[in-house]
Amino acid sequence: MALNVERTPDGRRLCMSREIPATRDAAWRVLTDTNQWPDWGPSVRAVESSERIVERGTTGRVTTPIGTVPFEITSCRDYRWTWRVAKIPATGHRVENVRADHCRVVFEIPLLAAGYAPVCQRALGRIEALLRD
Repeated sequence: MALNVERTPDGRRLCMSREIPATRDAAWRVLTDTNQWPDWGPSVRAVESSERIVERGTTGRVTTPIGTVPFEITSCRDYRWTWRVAKIPATGHRVENVRADHCRVVFEIPLLAAGYAPVCQRALGRIEALLRD
C-alpha cells in the first residue's frame, strides 16, 4: 500500500495505491462495472446507472450510508475514470500495468477529502480479494 501526493490530470491529489496480482484488464473490469461497486466500495450500498460499464457521460445514483446522491462520469479513458458525486469532484480511479500478471490500482483523492483515505484503503483490499476469487 502506498500513499503519495501526485499531480494528476485533475490537479494535485492524495493517491492511495496497491499492487494487485491480477492483469490490468481484470482490475479495470472490476472498477468500471457498476454492478460490482457495492462489492468493493465500503461506502456504496447500491448503484443505478445509465450504463452498466462506465464511460464518459454515464450518469446515475449511488446509495451510501448517508443517502442516495447523483453521479456523473466526467472522464473515462486510458485505464482512468473520474466522476462528480452530487456535482462535487470525487475520487478518481486508475489502473497501471506493473507486469503481465500484476497491476497497481490507484485512487486519486481530492486533497480536501483526505479523510476518505481509510475508505479507499479498505476498497483496495476488497478489490484484491475479488480478483483472487
